[in-house]
Amino acid sequence: MLKTLRSLSRRQQEAEWLDDPSADPALIRKSLIYIRRINVLLRYTKATLSHLEAFSQSWPRGKTVHILDVATGSADIPLAILKWSRARGFDVRVTGVDLQKSVIDTAKQTTDPHLSLAVADALHLPFADGSFDYVITNMFLHHLDEDVVVSVFKEMSRVASRGVIAADLIRCRGAYLGVVALTLAANPMVRHDARVSVRQAFNRDEILSLRDRAGIGFACYYSHAGYRFVLAGEKPLPPRSLHES
Repeated sequence: MLKTLRSLSRRQQEAEWLDDPSADPALIRKSLIYIRRINVLLRYTKATLSHLEAFSQSWPRGKTVHILDVATGSADIPLAILKWSRARGFDVRVTGVDLQKSVIDTAKQTTDPHLSLAVADALHLPFADGSFDYVITNMFLHHLDEDVVVSVFKEMSRVASRGVIAADLIRCRGAYLGVVALTLAANPMVRHDARVSVRQAFNRDEILSLRDRAGIGFACYYSHAGYRFVLAGEKPLPPRSLHES
């Protein structure tokens, strides 16, 4: 453990079991359910919602807001967004995409009429420029090589007409000790992937460098509770009108 904590000064990439296309679908389902509970417990979902709340101050009533969630996982973030939007009287539609069909199949077990789910590659999003008002992603970036993160940011910005939100872990000793404690009772996939996630997460300087390389400097860096960061911002040019229903 001490050796691992000392090594956190640099990023250490390793494959996560959840990303394996041959992983047991039943174990994937159990892991996604556990991750959803952790998101609620640590208020990770609130980190994204707080920035949408700020953006929504300029949303005209009666217009539909379209949001794309990249690497949606169990779609817990889209479902939370839809619940939040209804409570505030906004008409929001969310599309969630993930590369793994087994993950999308699991997400489809909890449905919402304003949620669409599909298999898609974050590096080649099958949508035209500006197809969505906002593009978001949560707990995805740490899975990727640095150059791939830059490409994903560029794709997110291409598809977003108004802004982006990208949330993930911060690599540090506190985060590592936290995930060890939180996953003691979890299944082997969750225990393994939680530790790997922190070891290969980015620190503040690293993620800001990747943001700048991608040309999305409008997305500001915010620290959130639970060793979480969010890059969030709206494009500096006058935003296009929100899409009609």
